[in-house]
Amino acid sequence: MSSHQVIQRCLTVCLAQSFVFNELKEKLLDTSRSQAFRDTVAIDHKNGVSIVFAYGVVVHWNVNLDDRRDLHRMLLNYAVKPEKEAQEDNFSYQVNCEQDRIQHDHIELQYADIKVFVALSHAMAQSIKLAAFEGNAIDTIHATSHLPESLAREGKIRLGRNAMAKIRGQLFLTKSDIILNYDLLDTPEFFWEHPEYQSIYLMAANYLEIKQRTEVLSKKLETIHELLEMLADEQKHLHSSTLEWIIIWLIAVEIIMSLIDKIF
Repeated sequence: MSSHQVIQRCLTVCLAQSFVFNELKEKLLDTSRSQAFRDTVAIDHKNGVSIVFAYGVVVHWNVNLDDRRDLHRMLLNYAVKPEKEAQEDNFSYQVNCEQDRIQHDHIELQYADIKVFVALSHAMAQSIKLAAFEGNAIDTIHATSHLPESLAREGKIRLGRNAMAKIRGQLFLTKSDIILNYDLLDTPEFFWEHPEYQSIYLMAANYLEIKQRTEVLSKKLETIHELLEMLADEQKHLHSSTLEWIIIWLIAVEIIMSLIDKIF
């Protein structure tokens, strides 16, 4: 696909939360020169290749703009929760180099077949999906940062039960979305069948700091969990406080009724 000293482009794009993958895979295998792997389909574009992942990501290796646009239009027909603005990540790469390595967002490969591109694409796709998770977690934490501040300053959160329930719902959605997809940050199943390509995946995964970023994301999830617990406690407090006032008013009414009965 490439010759010595030719620098080509790798583009990773996150188009959606996921694809309806079984239907998409059938469509791709029927209408393009494609090869299916575990949870991926590799599409041959003559001079380049696109690797499509079930979780809404596509990685293009030396694919021209028209082919990318045509493929994206088709993929979006099978998209679940398309991104409002597609996230992208860029690398350059060369083949026929002395060794496999990545420096300054440039990949050097000794050789490249379709499985080399699939192996590298797994790391690229995980990285951009991880970035989306990181962004969602940070946005959610920032949007709710006033809650612990209010609790520390005033000793209570000035929110109605309905507003508090909505915030708890948003926190829970963010947490559950990440946890349900957390397994895609593990070593892909592709390498169970092709362990000889795992070293090149690990090279890219180490460069992209996937393990370290996953650990940081885990800590952000703990923060979201703590916020959920705090809101749950506050809601219980509000509920018990309401019940206490109801009981006080009932007792007061009963006393008044007793006094009226004695007087009259």
